Amino acid sequence: MYNTEDLMADNYIDTDACDNEMSDNTTSNLQCLMHLLKGNIGTGILAMPVAIYNAGLWTGFAGILLIGAMAVHCMHMLIRCSHILCRRTGSKSLSYADAMETCLKTGPQRLKKFARASRHLVNGLLLFTQLGFCSVYIVFIAENLQQIVQTMTSHDPNLRVYEVVVMVLLIPYTLLRNLRVLAPFSSFANLLTLTGLIIIFQYIVRGLEDSEKLPAFSDLSRLPLFFGTAIFAFEGISLVLPLEHSMRNPQDFGGWTGVLNLGMVFVTCLYTAVGFYGYLRFTDSVKGSITLNIPTDDWLYLSVKLMFAISIYVSYGIQLYVPIRIIWPSLEEKLHRDWQKKHGESLLRVSFVILTAVFAVLIPHLDLLISLIGALASSSLAAILPAFIEFITLSVEKGGVSPVVIAKDVFLFLVGLLGCVTDLPYMGIE
Repeated sequence: MYNTEDLMADNYIDTDACDNEMSDNTTSNLQCLMHLLKGNIGTGILAMPVAIYNAGLWTGFAGILLIGAMAVHCMHMLIRCSHILCRRTGSKSLSYADAMETCLKTGPQRLKKFARASRHLVNGLLLFTQLGFCSVYIVFIAENLQQIVQTMTSHDPNLRVYEVVVMVLLIPYTLLRNLRVLAPFSSFANLLTLTGLIIIFQYIVRGLEDSEKLPAFSDLSRLPLFFGTAIFAFEGISLVLPLEHSMRNPQDFGGWTGVLNLGMVFVTCLYTAVGFYGYLRFTDSVKGSITLNIPTDDWLYLSVKLMFAISIYVSYGIQLYVPIRIIWPSLEEKLHRDWQKKHGESLLRVSFVILTAVFAVLIPHLDLLISLIGALASSSLAAILPAFIEFITLSVEKGGVSPVVIAKDVFLFLVGLLGCVTDLPYMGIE
């Protein structure tokens, strides 16, 4: 069994780093919902039609719903375990890495020696995924801006020029430090995304193919591609605990009618609809992003590219929130001068923007790199680690772990591991 006093004495819980924001920086339920939607509706939704193409119409339809349900359940698992561990240690709140470390520190004796390493593992995976997403966002915004400019002028700068421009535009935006200030931007971005999707929907529902002519199941060899795309798209688990911690009323986040379920049910339905009707409209000619299938000679459809570019621009700031939350507290402890503490976080934010832009500019196959990171990190963060945390956390609780929970956690662990392993051959790793 665990010893709370020994745990706190060993300083394994950094309560200052994971406390709720001050009251003037907390978010309302609606603001949190906007952040949740914006953090989950990114470039992944535009790839849903090709995901269903890889699975087959009805297999993909059911698969997105099942993966969505699995992802949301794992989010609830992480929240529940975080609450148990907070009561166990007397902490106000825990981050993902805190939860992983604490469950081992207060778990079985033979696992305690891995507690600190597990924290670094989670933080490393989070940094890989979030900064990887940010690099993808820079490329996505740059490509869309380039396509828009190409319709207006014959002078077409290199894509790298657009990426540098995007980097410069991102720097002042990322200097906004708290979620409450970012909430209006998230609401505006959600409005743009909704408008863009409405325009896309009104285009794709015209001329839908007969569903009976499309395969219900595609090919077993293409299912890993479907799983990789879907689990990548539902990778929002890293934002769950920070969002709950930032709320004015964190008790409203979980539960059957909480902010999390409300937002994720909407996200899952939206993903399923875009994938299902997008595949019905474009069938075998569907491309990696549905925006590549819509016309470029009409300003209405061209505006969709601009809408998504702006929306993803806003998402960059939300995704960057997690790496800052991981790195800055430990750096701040090492700074002693007032000016360093005052300007240090701003310098860190600018450094992250430049770093992700450098990756976007220098790495020739960025999409391949991000797919690899997604296969390794997303499956781990979304399924493997939550199942592991729940099993270890409940194993020292009164009553232990029920056979149903054991079976469920083993299933989630194997699904995540299978998705990771089977995706690697498609990325050139045998």
